[in-house]
Amino acid sequence: MPAIILTTLNARYIHASLGLRYLAANMGELADDTEIMEFTLQNRAEEIVEALLATQPRIIGFGVYIWNVSEITRVVALLKCVAPHISVVLGGPEVSYECDEQEVVRLADHVITGWGDISFAKLCRELLQQRPQAQKIIAGIQPKLAEIELPYAYYSDSDIAHRTLYVEASRGCPFKCEFCLSALDKTAWAFDLDRILDALDKLYQRGARQFKFVDRTFNLNIKDSVRILEFFLARLDDRLFVHFEVIPDHLPEQLKALIVRFPAGALQFEVGIQTLNPAVQALISRKQDTAKAEENLRWLRQESQAHIHVDLIIGLPGEDVASIAAGFDRLIALKQQEIQVGVLKRLRGTPITRHTEAYGMRYTPYPPYAILATDRIDFSTMQRLVRFARYWDLVGNSGRFAMTLPLLLADSPFARFMIFSDWLYATTRKTHQIALPQLFDLLFAGLTTVLAVAPETVRAALEHDFLQSGSKEMPPFMRNEKDMPRKTRTGNPAKRQARLQEE
Repeated sequence: MPAIILTTLNARYIHASLGLRYLAANMGELADDTEIMEFTLQNRAEEIVEALLATQPRIIGFGVYIWNVSEITRVVALLKCVAPHISVVLGGPEVSYECDEQEVVRLADHVITGWGDISFAKLCRELLQQRPQAQKIIAGIQPKLAEIELPYAYYSDSDIAHRTLYVEASRGCPFKCEFCLSALDKTAWAFDLDRILDALDKLYQRGARQFKFVDRTFNLNIKDSVRILEFFLARLDDRLFVHFEVIPDHLPEQLKALIVRFPAGALQFEVGIQTLNPAVQALISRKQDTAKAEENLRWLRQESQAHIHVDLIIGLPGEDVASIAAGFDRLIALKQQEIQVGVLKRLRGTPITRHTEAYGMRYTPYPPYAILATDRIDFSTMQRLVRFARYWDLVGNSGRFAMTLPLLLADSPFARFMIFSDWLYATTRKTHQIALPQLFDLLFAGLTTVLAVAPETVRAALEHDFLQSGSKEMPPFMRNEKDMPRKTRTGNPAKRQARLQEE
């Protein structure tokens, strides 16, 4: 039986915790006494506790994040009720700041803030040797990256076959965007690239084909970026998929020359635009050459086959609805495959809190601490924007409505989609659990009524998109049509991309 359990609750099974694997890789002589046990948010707290206790551990370490802290709090509370002798150790970004305010911290025995790679093993040695650790809150030691054992051997064959593999070539970020925890970093630190590429090659040889880099700034060091892209180009096959987060205004010719060599479906870039308002950028300490960023996005869309995922944030201090709308419309004009409209969250420890009073920023008092209102956007309007973001993800980012989407957006994308969003919510009172056939019907109804598009035009677009979707269940508005073309399945790169990328 392992003495030490490393655990967390992932959002979905497809996510494999990189943090737990780093801890396991750096346990030293305790490695044989350590086991990783992962759960998802769908597991009941009682089931998780039962599974953990079945191993009879002496120490349980939890990785705590904004998306799982509520569930982990319940798990830890149950553990302390039925097995108070087990030492519970917390780590992760959610418990690294504002510790005194958190119930899960009160329940736990110890918390390691910041870097835990080395510090967790050190604490475990002390606890197993029955040397009481006087401190409850322990500041994690930040070692040199060369001293950290890499975690990639701890991805199992099952992980490789069925899950997204998270990898990194660097940690930290030199930029100071105030909504992000990376704003607290002094710089970015790069791993020895030979070590990283050797580890990635071993994963590849074992059959890994999906790699998601968690580096905050993949294209910060162009020399390393070039080597990484060359590594994957040398291993291209029809299953390879690689994801990077990139700086939008830094795309030199060396990178472009490599990017254009990747086929469709192999390369995805997450581009954090966040806001196109220069005054808001300055307010949140975000340095960005917006004109260059737009030029690069245009080039990526026109000259490469990379899938582009652009991030836009709702609720930043100093930004009103008109500014958000203008930014959204500019991104639509750039024809990106995905525009992820996200809602600002107050991550613990981030400098965004300095704007709370001056800009009337109000957040939910429980995770994920989403923005509720600002001095520019009242609560009711913010809820409309939240629904806009959800419906946009359902329709605009799904890849299913290539012919229908232009009818929705026309010459005023934000305004028209907001009209549709308001109508959709008034009609259904739902933002989730809308079945695909029902969504086709709702699009037909919304477009032909509140957006006043000719029914025959809408019908033709939706029928085309339905036939391309490969869906088996015909939408109700199509069932009475005569002489419908025979439904055929066709290749759909957007569907393949959706299967490969992560939520």
